[in-house]
Amino acid sequence: MPSASLLLQGLALGILTGGVYALLASGLTLYFGVMRVVQIAHPAFLFLGAYLTYYLFTFLRVDPLLSILVTVPLFFVLGVLIQRLLLSRLRPDSFTMMSVLLTFAFALLIEGMLGVVATGSFRSVTVDYATRSFQLGIVRLPYDRLIGFAVAVATLMLLFAVLRYSRYGQALRATIQHREAARLVGIDTDRITAIGFGLGLATAAVGGAVLALITTFFPAAHWGWIARLMAIIVVGGLGSVSGAALAAVLLGVIEALVLVTLDATWAALVFYAFLFLTLVFRPQGFFGGRLAERF
Repeated sequence: MPSASLLLQGLALGILTGGVYALLASGLTLYFGVMRVVQIAHPAFLFLGAYLTYYLFTFLRVDPLLSILVTVPLFFVLGVLIQRLLLSRLRPDSFTMMSVLLTFAFALLIEGMLGVVATGSFRSVTVDYATRSFQLGIVRLPYDRLIGFAVAVATLMLLFAVLRYSRYGQALRATIQHREAARLVGIDTDRITAIGFGLGLATAAVGGAVLALITTFFPAAHWGWIARLMAIIVVGGLGSVSGAALAAVLLGVIEALVLVTLDATWAALVFYAFLFLTLVFRPQGFFGGRLAERF
């Protein structure tokens, strides 16, 4: 039986890690729950963002957090172009299936490109301020996890505010509720959807910068994250940014506690177990309401 101090340490790290999970899954929430796009390539874009952060830091000495100012606009424009030039051309009657195939192709393309440019070596970004830790009683909190958690909270609050209180958020909810009615009142639904996809991809740029700080990575690392992030958005409720955040923290804490009480093998099964239980007992998720109101 682990000691109380070890359990507290696991709890603290689980909360911090859960916050990072929420950031990484927020883009999937937009794609999958809001715009009905099954974005298999989202984890690949996360690690593309991590590699861009790494190269900006290695060759130009750009701080990983400042690199967000470069990668976020780049990813936003890329997301708008992908939606406008590719996804918008898919036939409605086969949209879901074809979006899976298209984004799967993107994942393979990104992995292959990174394999050629970066080889298969493990990479990471090490900065002095992220290598220390903060002592809070008997709990030691690594600065890299604290920074990742803070960035995640700031990003999710901004995303929630945009979706909930801005005119764009209102237009997006109208588009979800009834696309044709939204067009009748003057909403450019194609533009709204493209911006939404751009926002989802922009969160991947932020998540990539955080991943570069807290973990090592290699070109094929994204495959290990697909099921984990999918489990978070399904448990949280498709389309619910706040639901995904709650589910991410919950699963992060459970994963950490299982890790300190059992072992890493059982901890890796937490996400699969919760995904299975949610699909069996509450397919709409535990924290989501009606799709158009889940912001």
